[in-house]
Amino acid sequence: MPRFAANLSLLFTEMPFLDRFAAAAQAGFTAVECLFPYAHEPEAIAGCLARHGLTLALFNLPPGDWQAGERGLAALPDRFAELQAGVETGLRYARVTGAGRMHLMAGLADARDPGAQAAYRRAVAWAAERVGREGLDLLLEPINPRNMPGYFLGDVEAAASLIRDLALPNLKLQFDLYHAQILHGDVTTRLAALMPLIGHVQTASVPARHEPGTGEMNDAYLFATLDRLGYAGFVGCEYNPARGTAEGLGWFAPYRASQVR
Repeated sequence: MPRFAANLSLLFTEMPFLDRFAAAAQAGFTAVECLFPYAHEPEAIAGCLARHGLTLALFNLPPGDWQAGERGLAALPDRFAELQAGVETGLRYARVTGAGRMHLMAGLADARDPGAQAAYRRAVAWAAERVGREGLDLLLEPINPRNMPGYFLGDVEAAASLIRDLALPNLKLQFDLYHAQILHGDVTTRLAALMPLIGHVQTASVPARHEPGTGEMNDAYLFATLDRLGYAGFVGCEYNPARGTAEGLGWFAPYRASQVR
């Protein structure tokens, strides 16, 4: 059975962030992820993880000024020094919390712009090498333009091609079932083809981005497919609860007993 990680930036938002760790553990999760942990000291997060027997599966590296609309720095040629500083910040959090992987956001840029292409390749190569020295994986996630208009990395095959080309052992694909379905469809075939590159999976229903099992995809079939393909990583639950987190966890009941601490 898949190992599910509750995304604490979207789930259990009825309570303060540091209280969500306890709520996730009580619901049966053994792992969590989040978009950005930086509003809290890493020691506070590590304490929550330890108290509740949780693994931090993933978080994003600093994206620039999120509140101002920035969505990453990697494809922005004049922000490389800031990106480097952000990686060091992310590494400090990873060291303290024990997280094994981080997602590098590309930013808002024209995917056809040669300058953005060169900047992105340079940033990805540098960041993967840097975090690799500490035994961590760097993840790239294609994001659909409906949710994030203008995002540089909007093609799963483009991400896979760069990962193959750079051939860095710790550079992996973050395969979000929700984004992949909106971008391309044919999710099952794509999962099978790209499984050797995949370092993390995320899930949400399509089109509303609510609980698995509430949209057009057969989410239970996809979870079984991950098992059949031998995927041993985490599946991040990055969805927006339709009526409250606890009220929407019926989909998780068949998997709860199989979660391993």
